[in-house]
Amino acid sequence: MDFEQARFNMVEQQIRPWEVLNPDVLDTLMLVKRELFVPAAQQALAFADIELPIGKGQTMLAPKIEAKALQALAVKSTDSVLEIGTGSGYMAALLAARAEWVRSIEIEPELAQFAFENLSRNGVDNVIVEEGDGSLGWAERAPYDVIMVSGALPEIPQELLAQLKHGGRLFAVVGAAPVMHACLVVRTGDDAWQTTELFETVIPALRLAQAPDSFRF
Repeated sequence: MDFEQARFNMVEQQIRPWEVLNPDVLDTLMLVKRELFVPAAQQALAFADIELPIGKGQTMLAPKIEAKALQALAVKSTDSVLEIGTGSGYMAALLAARAEWVRSIEIEPELAQFAFENLSRNGVDNVIVEEGDGSLGWAERAPYDVIMVSGALPEIPQELLAQLKHGGRLFAVVGAAPVMHACLVVRTGDDAWQTTELFETVIPALRLAQAPDSFRF
């Protein structure tokens, strides 16, 4: 299989039509080799417009969702990044190509090891993979310039919002099927955040994400 041609086709046929046009983001998608972050048996599907199974009941996000998130977050070379839901390590590698460092949290031990091996093998040395529950963030290393949530949340916990620096950006898909909204949240003050809904989608929920209270008084 010609992986370079498949990567080019992914960018031209999936990513650009979804209005991901930032040249730095497109360059990053061409640079980071997605086929090296999937299970070997899945390499032929590495560039398909699907959520790709990676084991333990988990999936990689579709490439266009990853690309939209990367563009929205506008990651800079001085940024500290928290990713929740490491999966295969691919999104962490994309973030790491733009950021100073990334701390990525994965609740499933085997996937944490899989991601660590993928990142190490591909020479990504500015990502730290932590095994644990990141549904409320990773407060001990906060605050962060960027937070990427790689699984859906019923709502964004206040504990997570509090871990953003002033001017920090958070990407998360919020809601419940059949309609979820991809959101960009920017911290604008001590107790102020601005949320922009970017697009509608449906992705798998983050494990252990806390549901909102059914009744409020």
